[in-house]
Amino acid sequence: MKKIRTLSLTVALAALFCTQSFAEPKFGIAMLGEPALKSDFKSLPYANPDAPQGGVLKQAVTGTFDSLNPFIVKGSAATGIRTFVFESLLGRNWAEPFSLYGLLAETIDTSDDRQTFTFKLRPEAKFSDGSPVTSADIVFSLETLRDKGRPNFKNNFSKITKMETPDEHTITFTQDKGDRELPMIIGLMPILSKKSWEGKTFDESSLNPIIGSGPYVFGDVKPGEQITYKKNPDYWGKNLPINKGLWNFDTFRFDYYKDANAAFEAFKKGDVDVRTEGDPVRWTTGYKFPAVEEGKVLIEKIDQHSPAPASGFAFNTRHKIFEDARVREALIMAFDFEWANANLFGNAYARTYGYYSGSELSSKGKAADAAELAVLGTNTLRADFLDGSYNLPVSDGSGRDRKLLKKAVDLLASAGWKIGDQGLVNAAGEPFAFTISIQNPDQEKIALHYQRTLQQIGVKVEIRTVDPAQFTALQKTYDYDMIPVTWFNSLSPGNEQTLYFGSYGKTTEGTRNYPGIADPAVDHAIEAMLKSKTREEFVAAVHAEDRLLVAGSYIIPFYDAGGQWVARWSYIGRPDQQPLPGFETTTLWHNPQ
Repeated sequence: MKKIRTLSLTVALAALFCTQSFAEPKFGIAMLGEPALKSDFKSLPYANPDAPQGGVLKQAVTGTFDSLNPFIVKGSAATGIRTFVFESLLGRNWAEPFSLYGLLAETIDTSDDRQTFTFKLRPEAKFSDGSPVTSADIVFSLETLRDKGRPNFKNNFSKITKMETPDEHTITFTQDKGDRELPMIIGLMPILSKKSWEGKTFDESSLNPIIGSGPYVFGDVKPGEQITYKKNPDYWGKNLPINKGLWNFDTFRFDYYKDANAAFEAFKKGDVDVRTEGDPVRWTTGYKFPAVEEGKVLIEKIDQHSPAPASGFAFNTRHKIFEDARVREALIMAFDFEWANANLFGNAYARTYGYYSGSELSSKGKAADAAELAVLGTNTLRADFLDGSYNLPVSDGSGRDRKLLKKAVDLLASAGWKIGDQGLVNAAGEPFAFTISIQNPDQEKIALHYQRTLQQIGVKVEIRTVDPAQFTALQKTYDYDMIPVTWFNSLSPGNEQTLYFGSYGKTTEGTRNYPGIADPAVDHAIEAMLKSKTREEFVAAVHAEDRLLVAGSYIIPFYDAGGQWVARWSYIGRPDQQPLPGFETTTLWHNPQ
């Protein structure tokens, strides 16, 4: 009887795979169109396949950590675990908007509508303990991350309705949402070892090292102080073209510092090898120490071709004080960027507009065309947002631009706030008061400037400094009035947009929907983005999302340098070409002295 059931299952599976409409299995996949690299590529375009091997790369991190599990909500995970210890079925080529190539999986095979897709695992793929990566590990990874991991895993992986494993090296997924990005999201899923998690609790924060299949394993771990990653000499994938020129150091080390000043001093002493600078004043005045003048430290600006980071002070619209969009627009109007740029930043910055600033995906200065209007549907936007004529306010740079502040006060008045003896108050006499929560002196500097400006129109602002662990906790629980935020968008935004701006994030803890956006029109634009089959459809959907977010006035937009300020000691080499997002540490190497 048992043999009959086994035979029937085999026949059923064979029939299933014969009737599904698949193209030929491919070594790579692109979100739109075809991947740029050919099947015989030797390395990624921005990697040096002949890079010297060995040495230690020392980097600085500000803050602390108390966990070695980056996949759960609890705890603050150490930097680098996902990058160095774990792998996915497919690997990314950052020289393209969004294309993936075989890593743990040798091929991907999708149905025309991408509702069903199959990965064929490389038989040589192994975890760091020597055990093979099998289809059972893939199933375990998806189910564990979906049920016990961060909200973004649940949001994406819950779309999978069926997983089939006809053998140890084959796994087929079926979805029901029509999400064309989902095969790629599954392709980037971190793969866990089922065997290593037996008898253990996944969703509790822990400092016990966990097992992956990546090029490095955990070295020394000093909670809150330092973490190192040691190259695995038996790494199974070291000869794959997608890895050539990456992972050139024997050791990656991250040292934790209290703040950016301490990290900078460590760099000057040579305790840190490479530094990406975020302070324009420090960049223009601080890099004049002897090692720079002697050519021992190299400083350069690395071009970025992806959208500028979308950063600013986020209003928590979950709080009543920020519910009204007129209030938020007034407070945006009161932020004097021109004064800050001249007096705090040495005029090093340009103002960012929206969430895809500086790229073709930005809606800035563009009227909504027919394709975008179809995405926007019946949603009513103000004329200046629809026709592309809206611009962020520009002050006279005095720090007390009376015309702009008068416009802000008028907007606040229309929303029920009047200036009285106690400052700005509502009809019940309650003051307009809120707290900006920050975590470092750089954020404090801009918060103090904003506080001074708002005092001129009767708004009372308290600035609260918290440590990194507290800041992470309040981000997860949305326990703040206003905080500084940053989203890093690519040229191929997708499912992460639901985590950033989807309505479910208003009430679900642990998302990156810091403003508490709950707009069905934004949800629809994201859905249209995910279902796009052509670049034209995709751009129209992203323009619609950007336009709606800008019109919603959810953040006070900050600024961007138009590239990355990078300093490195001369014994650290890098390829001439950098990927689209900019400086990439996994391509660096140690120059022999």
